[in-house]
Amino acid sequence: MREFPCVDAVREADEVMELVLPTTRLRREWVDAHDDWGPGLHEDGFGLTAADDVDSPAGFDAWVGRLRDEEARCASRWIVEDGRVLGGIALRLGDDEFVREHGHIGYGVRPGDRGRGVATWALGRMLDEARRRGMSSVLAVCETNNIASAKTLERSGGAPECFEGAAVRRYWFDVGARSG
Repeated sequence: MREFPCVDAVREADEVMELVLPTTRLRREWVDAHDDWGPGLHEDGFGLTAADDVDSPAGFDAWVGRLRDEEARCASRWIVEDGRVLGGIALRLGDDEFVREHGHIGYGVRPGDRGRGVATWALGRMLDEARRRGMSSVLAVCETNNIASAKTLERSGGAPECFEGAAVRRYWFDVGARSG
């Protein structure tokens, strides 16, 4: 089984960061992260849709409930450090059109916490989760101009597909699912 590369700083992150199921308990902290991004639905990894009303307590509760209800086909996790929501990451299961276009894994880290290994750490944990769930390969996709995500995916062991001239970069991870 292949180990995914990581730097010492990322290994140390295990002591302070965790991936948690979305929870209404962290509403205030999630809203703070959402505000760090600014308006819009661009927080990759959170599973937001245009229909989600995350501004009201009832709407936020409904959104969290939807994410938890979808766990069998999409494992959504929040990246949390010392009670602070740093971002989100999702592992999409299956092989439908959405997964083929957007990948099995989507993630985002709030702007104020980028550049310190948060995405690399979360990606490594989610690749481990993919292996535990029996997946053998995982696709991650980022926009061609998102150099930081491309570096994260490459540093984490992603094998690039040919993306010359494409709007997105596609990376495959061989997670070597354990056999029964």
